[in-house]
Amino acid sequence: MERLSERVAIVTGGVGGIGAAVARTLAAEGASVVVADIRDTEGANLADELGGRSRYLHLDVTLEDDWQRALAETERDLGPVSVLVNNAGGVDWGPMEEQSPESFRRVVDVNLTGAWLGMRAVAPSLRRAGGGVIVNMSSLAGLTAYAGVGAYAASKWGLRGLTKVAALELAPDRVRVCSVHPGAIRTPMTAGFGDAYTEGQPIPRFGEPEEVARMVLFIVAEATFSTGCEFIVDGGVLAGAPTVLDPDD
Repeated sequence: MERLSERVAIVTGGVGGIGAAVARTLAAEGASVVVADIRDTEGANLADELGGRSRYLHLDVTLEDDWQRALAETERDLGPVSVLVNNAGGVDWGPMEEQSPESFRRVVDVNLTGAWLGMRAVAPSLRRAGGGVIVNMSSLAGLTAYAGVGAYAASKWGLRGLTKVAALELAPDRVRVCSVHPGAIRTPMTAGFGDAYTEGQPIPRFGEPEEVARMVLFIVAEATFSTGCEFIVDGGVLAGAPTVLDPDD
């Protein structure tokens, strides 16, 4: 069943990990998917794999001119955009005192400013499409804190707030805006983490990119009464510590 056969979707950071899984999932449901990334060879290969009317576009999400060009080419070739998945992101590890201002700004520029530029650029196209959905890829670090990822957490908390603002502003145009908050997902970003990292979770394993992609699909195709809210894919981490409290102890 192709539930998205009339949709045109842009997926940023669409080449690897969660982005590629989202692109494949939306394409499998009939959407025309624009794989947007800065890794041109991998992006072109993925677009060829997706087939149909899907294609690759070079897009640096931190550049307003790139957004305007990507949107113009998408509308020219495919029509108005009805789905935007702001997935592009990055992280620098280390305590605040060791992170340079340039590193902090770079992470925030990609994760937060890039999503803002994307929503700002694509909003008119969503109106021309008669409405649509924006999914912002935040993180569990946008709901709680982790030491050593100050810029990443700041950007993901900021993206959570920006999602709510966009949901309010775009609601009259029949545009829904939600954020997704993955926990430990098996991607290149978590390649250095061993299996012990997830042992204390209620679901004691890494999630797979396809599980996040299915949440994105649910938001786009099924969650039609949801906007401005968070969807969590974390293996139960935020449920609390799996400790049994014995009043006799």
